[in-house]
Amino acid sequence: MDILLVEDDKTLCQQITEALASWDFNVIKVHDFDAVLQTYLDHQPHMILMDITLPKFDGFYWTRQIRQHSSVPIIFISSRDSPMDQVMSMEIGADDYVQKPFHMPVLIAKLQAIFRRVYQYNQQERRTMIWQEAVVDWSKGTVTKQDDVTYLSKTEMLILEVLLKHKNEIVAREDLMTALWDDEAFVSDNTLTVNVNRLRKKLAAMGMPSVIETKVGKGYIAHDNV
Repeated sequence: MDILLVEDDKTLCQQITEALASWDFNVIKVHDFDAVLQTYLDHQPHMILMDITLPKFDGFYWTRQIRQHSSVPIIFISSRDSPMDQVMSMEIGADDYVQKPFHMPVLIAKLQAIFRRVYQYNQQERRTMIWQEAVVDWSKGTVTKQDDVTYLSKTEMLILEVLLKHKNEIVAREDLMTALWDDEAFVSDNTLTVNVNRLRKKLAAMGMPSVIETKVGKGYIAHDNV
């Protein structure tokens, strides 16, 4: 699972990164705090950890911006102890609020609870399928081929799931848009193109370069055998 970490305290950022990595989370750190939204759009993580006090624009601002594009889970991590800050966080779309300083196991527990709720992650009931000699794990959001594991964003997994439900058939862009709109993942035609291209690049890096084909003016097709 990919987690976007929006935290300008370098020491705390490193501590959180190491702790999450020990639980097999992939942490994406924001380096340009003028481009938090763009970093999110570029990586499409499964969750965001958001500080409030940031350079230039605060975490409230960036959460509002992200909420215009996605319902991705967001947890605020902040030293602010005002009840109003916590109330405002929830009102603008945060899923939880963790006050600094915090114990790392508490943060991990909150992450796992939200992952279970949002992504219905259950290790005893994992949904998997074999495709192109790779294992697609819908519950974990991964594609595994031999020893190569690639993590997909929630949006990428939704696209792949729709395409694989209709393997070797053309899926219209409008049908993909409808499926993604119902999930509130995104709303623009351009975003669909960006996410399909990102999905293709990830699959190509695993040695699966031609498995999703564009049918100009019609849509996309996921091939069962290439």
